[in-house]
Amino acid sequence: MRRRVYDPVLRLIHAWNGVAVLLLLGSGELAPRLGLGAEAAGAWRLHVWLGYGLLLGLYARLAWGLLGPAEARWPALWHPDAWRSAWRARRVFVAPERYGHHPVASLAYLLVYAGLSALLLSGLALAAIDRNGGPLYDWLGHAVEAKAYARLPHEAMHYLIWLFVALHLAALVLHRTRHGIPVAQAMVTGHQYLKDER
Repeated sequence: MRRRVYDPVLRLIHAWNGVAVLLLLGSGELAPRLGLGAEAAGAWRLHVWLGYGLLLGLYARLAWGLLGPAEARWPALWHPDAWRSAWRARRVFVAPERYGHHPVASLAYLLVYAGLSALLLSGLALAAIDRNGGPLYDWLGHAVEAKAYARLPHEAMHYLIWLFVALHLAALVLHRTRHGIPVAQAMVTGHQYLKDER
């Protein structure tokens, strides 16, 4: 069964944020390996600007979660009963049974938004401390003693977001191969498929 579920604005924000996250992860891996030369400075500058791009994308998602259609709104991601049931049954990877965001996976999405927010806040702090710029510069510029407090959560969230990306992609493949449902294309076409149980 097929139904158009996701609107074009939500899909565009998803694509924007997905590309920004991948580019940030890549530049975050590359820049430290370049040492201290001009190439490293350019890579860090790009990393900071990509962070601003992700910040813009998260603001857009926040706004669309308040103003967009039903499936884009924040309540569509809030399913505490499903989370508790999955935890009690020890079954978190189950086939989608309804249209919209998967009720169990929605907890991971909300946690990722929180993690990305922490990543951005710590990144803005590091931009002020290390790069002498950004909106936090007036408070944290040259505050070398605060660097450890920003770097540790930034690096920890960096690796947790890598883990989420890997699990997210694996889930898309497993939904296709195990459940026979092409979940991945929903953010391309807006159409979502469910198994017809008739």
